Amino acid sequence: MSAERPTMPPVRLNSEAELARDALAAPLLVRAVRLARWAGPDTRVGAGGELVEAQLPAAAEHLGLAADEDGAAYASEAWRLAVDTGLLDVTDPDGDALPDGADGPEAEGTVTAGENLALLTGGSPQDVLAIWLDGLDAVHADATAPVLDDFEDLVGEDGSIDFDALDWDPEAEAEFLDGVLGNLYLLTLADSGAGDEPVPLPALAASMIVPDDMGEPTDDILEQVSEAMMRLDDQFRLLEPIGLVEYRPVDEALLVEEGEAPDGSAADADEDDVTRYGMVKLTPLGLYGVRTRMQEAGVDAPAVGDLADKGAEALLDGIAYYPESAARAEVELWLAARGTGDAVAAAADLLAAAR
Repeated sequence: MSAERPTMPPVRLNSEAELARDALAAPLLVRAVRLARWAGPDTRVGAGGELVEAQLPAAAEHLGLAADEDGAAYASEAWRLAVDTGLLDVTDPDGDALPDGADGPEAEGTVTAGENLALLTGGSPQDVLAIWLDGLDAVHADATAPVLDDFEDLVGEDGSIDFDALDWDPEAEAEFLDGVLGNLYLLTLADSGAGDEPVPLPALAASMIVPDDMGEPTDDILEQVSEAMMRLDDQFRLLEPIGLVEYRPVDEALLVEEGEAPDGSAADADEDDVTRYGMVKLTPLGLYGVRTRMQEAGVDAPAVGDLADKGAEALLDGIAYYPESAARAEVELWLAARGTGDAVAAAADLLAAAR
């Protein structure tokens, strides 16, 4: 029985050991690990597990960052990742210890090293990649969270937050970003996996907005592409530190608000330079991460080597729609898995399955 055509072309992934090394080198995970090792008995957290504001400057200093607003933001981001990936275990504050409305040290929780912290140095590559994938999920969630420019306008007189006013659909936001990453994955695998050039951000945004049968995009469609591009610029800035992508952000000179005077660099910039509008590519670790997310969503995203432990008939069915180079590599891995001693028997199995 012939196999169905897979949804995605086969990908050639680096070894798990190489991917784990890349994961450990991801800047955001590096910072999270450093903070997890820095945390001690005197470290205090809020009800949501966040590092208390008073300790953010010290955390930023430990990371070699300036003790300013940006440094505190980076430290807070790394701290959240440490908590989300199990590098730190949070003991929530005892809310019963204080009367209603009171505030004080008793309302703060504590942290201890999580078991995943030791796995990063003493575990297997699979352990490291599992922790990194948890981190990717957390960053992906942050990237699809609503942008709160005017948070005060969302707070009612009774202190409640009007979530309906956000006009935010979390499932739609996540689906859109996953669709963009899926398209980037396809472009990376173009021409039998040789598509390693960065993709212009406008083209990636247009791939999600412009209908395939549309000739000249309308002004409304172009406006939607522009809005999507700006949103993706923010999202890829968040996704780069976890090691998913290499990203060249949109030129800041293009983000000048209407009525504001551009700086001197804008006058000298080449308007036809597409790189000014953002360029992005998946890293080898990013290929692994996006493929894993697609598989979890039920997408058929094969990798070269998946069939090495299958029978001859499954091998031939599986490579039926593979590009020639990927099919050849898959067969070579299949034969190598059987060793030189079984080469004749393996060849006979292939011939029998091909009949």
